[in-house]
Order: sequence, then C-alpha cells, then structure tokens
Amino acid sequence: MSTEITPQVIDELKKAIAPFGTKYLHEDVMLRSAILESLNAFDEELLTALLENKFISTHYTKTVLDTKIFELEKFKEILLTNVYFENSYTKYANKIGLTVAGKYLDETTEVVLDFPYKDGVLKAGMSKEDIGKDDMKPDEMVLHEIMAKAEIDQLFDPKIFKNVRKYSENGEENAECFSEEDNLIIKGNNLIALHSLKERFAGKVKLIYIDVPYNTGNDSFSYNDRFNHSTWLTFIKNRIEIAYQLLLDEGAIFVHLDDNEVKYLGVLLDEIFGRENFVEIITVVNNPRGRDYGGIANMHEFIYVYRKSSLTDFNLIVDKDKKFPFKDSFGAFEVRELRNRNTAFNADNRPNLFYPIFADLNSKDENGFYEVSEIQNEQYSVEILPKVSQGIQTVWRWGKNKLTENKGKNVVARPMTDGGWSIQEKYRKNTVMARSVWWDKEVNSEKGTLHLKELMGGKVFAFPKPEGTLKRIIEIATNEGDLVLDFFMGSATTQAVAMKMNRRFIGIEQMDYVNTVSVPRLQKVIEGEQGGISKDVNWQGGGSFVYAELMEKNKGYLSEVLQAKTVNDLKEVYNRMKKYGDLDFRADLEKFDLDTMELNFDEKKKILVKIIDKNQLYYNFSEIDDSEVAELLSENEISFNKSFYEGE
Repeated sequence: MSTEITPQVIDELKKAIAPFGTKYLHEDVMLRSAILESLNAFDEELLTALLENKFISTHYTKTVLDTKIFELEKFKEILLTNVYFENSYTKYANKIGLTVAGKYLDETTEVVLDFPYKDGVLKAGMSKEDIGKDDMKPDEMVLHEIMAKAEIDQLFDPKIFKNVRKYSENGEENAECFSEEDNLIIKGNNLIALHSLKERFAGKVKLIYIDVPYNTGNDSFSYNDRFNHSTWLTFIKNRIEIAYQLLLDEGAIFVHLDDNEVKYLGVLLDEIFGRENFVEIITVVNNPRGRDYGGIANMHEFIYVYRKSSLTDFNLIVDKDKKFPFKDSFGAFEVRELRNRNTAFNADNRPNLFYPIFADLNSKDENGFYEVSEIQNEQYSVEILPKVSQGIQTVWRWGKNKLTENKGKNVVARPMTDGGWSIQEKYRKNTVMARSVWWDKEVNSEKGTLHLKELMGGKVFAFPKPEGTLKRIIEIATNEGDLVLDFFMGSATTQAVAMKMNRRFIGIEQMDYVNTVSVPRLQKVIEGEQGGISKDVNWQGGGSFVYAELMEKNKGYLSEVLQAKTVNDLKEVYNRMKKYGDLDFRADLEKFDLDTMELNFDEKKKILVKIIDKNQLYYNFSEIDDSEVAELLSENEISFNKSFYEGE
C-alpha cells in the first residue's frame, strides 16, 4: 500500500480548475501539461481562479508594497513532482554524474534529512564506524526525508543551543560564553548544525575529515539502485556544500569511504571543489587479512583528498623507520642529486639555475665527498656543470644564493665511475611526503577497536577508526592551533586526536551515544589517558571543550514517533502534534486517520514523520527573545547563545 498523502493543495487546485471543464481535468485526473502551459503563458483566467482560492492564495502569495505577488515557480513545483508527498524527487537516473529530477546532481536543490532509528540505535546517516555487519538487517526501518527547495523555509536558520556545558580539568560546569579558542561538540542533525556554524566559522576551518556512511548493499540506503545512489549522493552533497564554505582557502578535506560509492563521490567532489583541486585518493589497507566474501578478499578503504584552492599546502610527515647511510659532524644524512632531472626546467627557461660549481680536490672526507664553492680559485679548481640530458641542458635545483648558504654543510661534490662529477645535497630530514598507499599497522582497524574497547571497558563500536590514521591526516593537513571539523563524529576519534595534537576542533553528532561514548572518551583524554597516539605525542592530559545541543522543537515529536511501539503510541503522539506541533500545511488532516489507513505499523510511522514541519525541528535563534521560548532556557544558555551568534 502506498504511503502517499495527497496534499490539500492538490484538492484545492482541482476545485479551482473544475469550472474550466475538460480543459484541465479528465475524469478527475489533472492535465498537468495543459495547466503548466497556461501558467507559463500567464493565462489571466487560470491565475484569477487560483488566486480566488483561499488556501492557494494564503500559501502561495506574498505581499510586497501592498501588492499581492503569486509565487508561480513555487506553485509549479507541485505540478512537476510525480509523487506529491512521498518525497520531493520526480525520478532518479544514473550517469557518470547523476541526474536527479531531470537535473544534474550539482544543480539539484533537494535536501536529504536523516532520521535514523531503531530503539534509538544508529542505523544510518551518521558514521559507519559503530555499525557492525550483523546489525544491518534489511527489514530495519530507517528514514531519510527528502525535501524540495520550496519546502525549505527556516530549516537552515541559526538554531538555539541548549544544555550547554564546558568540560575541562576542573570537571563539568555551565558555559555562559563562547570564544574562538573553545573546542565545540554539537548534538543535533549535522546538516542543520553546519548551517548554524556558517556565520561564525565561515573560512576558518583548516581541515575537514569525515568518515561518511558507506552505502553498502545492506545498510539503510539500500533501496533500488538508482534511488540508492541518488539519495546517498544528495545526502553527502548537502553537507559538503555547506562545509566547503567553512574551509579556509588554505584548507583541505579528507573523505573516508569504502568502494561502494568511491566512483560517484569523486564526480561529486570534482563538482564542488573543482577538478583542479583534486589531490589524491589514498588507499588505506585497514584489514590486511581481508574480508573473505565477494570473490576477492577486500583489504582496504579509500580517502579522497581535495584542497580548497592552490593556496593549500601539505606538510611532510615523519618517517620513523628512516635509516641514514652517512654521518658527519652535523649529524646523519643521505644524499640527493642537486641537478633537476626534469628537462622541463632547463637553461633556456631557468638561466638563473644554470651556473658552474667548483670542487676542492684536496678536501675528500671519510665518506668520499668533496667540498664545493660557487667561486673558482686555486683551491676550488674543478668546474662542474649540470648534465645534458636528451639533448637538453639541465639546471640545478638551487640558485647561487642558496648554494652559498649551504656550502660547507649541506652540499658536496661526488666523483662518478665514468670520471665525471655529481653535485649532491646532504638531506638530513627524517620527513617524507605522504604516500598514496598506507599499509602500516598504525592504520589497522583492529587497533582502533582494541583501544576504544580498553578505554570504555567494553566493545561500544564495531569499527572505530584508529587514532594513528587521524594523526597522520592531521599531521599532513594542519599545524598546531588550526581548526579541525568532523561532522560525522561517531566515537570522537578525530576530536581525541586533535586534542592530543594541540589542534582546535568541532564535532557534530546527533545520536544519544554522544553522551555515553563520545563525551566520556574526551573526558578521559583530558584526564591524560595513554592509549592510541598518547605516547607518540607525549600526551599528559589537559584541554577542554564546550558541549551544546540544538534545542528541539518538532524534533521531540519526531523522536517519539520513531520510538513508538504500538499504534496507540502513535495516536497519542499525533494528538499532541495536532494541538502543539507545527505540521506541514500541505497535509489534509481531515483525511488523516491512523485507524482507517490500510498501512502497516512502520508505514504509519513514516506517514506521521512526513506531516511534521521539518522547518521547525529546532528552535531558531531569532526566537530567543520570545518570552515563551526564553522561559525554556536558563540565563547562562541565553548568554551563551548571544555570545556565540552576536559576540556579546
């Protein structure tokens, strides 16, 4: 049985066009093409009939300078939607870049809100790290509500924060203000929370790391394939588009996922960040033993890396296994040819890098190297030039000034077996550019599981990321004091590592385990827990963070509906919703009867969720001075909100 509800506006539209006879109706079926054609032609008779309908006039007009304006495009979206209220998509189609509702994915304005539930247990829309394979039953209910642009009114307005508190070495206390140096944990829908961060944190985040829902065949996005890909990609697109605005121009994003959506995600990220800002796909061998199903034992996951702009720079990372073959009075080193082997850089286009270097034949050291100078004299008498390669005169990597600065310490001449000479740089750093394949034990998933199990006194998540993986990412993309954002927070691995590495952080999580796993974990980090990367970075404890929740409005009814056990439970919630809640004006409540609906229990749940006005899930900050809203808040909560949004 379909869970479709015919919106009241459809009934009202039929009333308005009924006097036109068969021009717009055929046996009670609307002739949409005819209606749209007349609307596009601004047919005066049809527009008059629509504006004379009280319901349509109330909801699809606005007054500007005492003039009533018909919101034509908003109204036309009703006619363009095949499924009136089931969701706001008209069709789903695959291509190299998905199209949704006849538009390319990067053009679609739909929004996917995630409402995971099964007795309060996460089943979708958040991090996959806590979902075991055995937990993912195909008959479990998970709802991802899809909203069209016309349905979104106040959804993304800044929200009020409630239950605000600060955690530090001094314990837990009320938080009355917020500063740029504070770390922040938000409990609430991550899409809505990201929009609440926009004004304060736009252009301030150095690194975004997200471990996204993997969209496996047996997780909560498993509808038909086309719906599957479209919904998942739209879900991710909504969040990354707003997160993009939070990034510094020098910032970067690392997106962790498996192979199920890796091809499609690359197209989406190209569209948001630009193909020119693609950096790499890192392969993480997180399970060396492999998963023995599917024909080939999968051992790895992927991390997409994109930069915000050409200003983004990445750090070298420490190679703990580095062994140097040589040693002098300054320390250990290896040698690298000073000649630039890339013939694209040559004497014609880099004349300042083409010059002679002179060696002292009487300065041979214990390693067989000779001192050099940029000046020729009796002591430095052997002239050495970069080689000609493939008929092209190559050049040095350094100019004369840098050579002068490093002679006597970091640059030498070395005789070659063919009788010639090579100029060598003494390279002393034990750092390397990060590689595109990570296979060492530090990124093994088992390390994350064991660490969290030991830390929390039992297994609380199936697949937490190891702290070593996040340490490497944070080393590559940030420096001390930089801001790190993870809006699929899960068990707070990102935040724990950021704290231990002296980075600021923001984490967002909507599930209740934020207070039973995530926050307690960070409290233990403050206390100086010694698991994960603690010993590597000499972590001794300290730090702090602010915890805040988006203040629920309709979200409270939503939670009650999702957790209801019987039809009577649903009826009780619905009766309160009708009296106190904000319901979608398009639902014709006179036709809404849970007892007579030929739907199963879970379908009735979905129906109730659909009629809740999603624009009113949480209280907007603009309502904070309303006396009825203020009564629901403490003085310190009001103070915190004004500090956060207004800087008071």
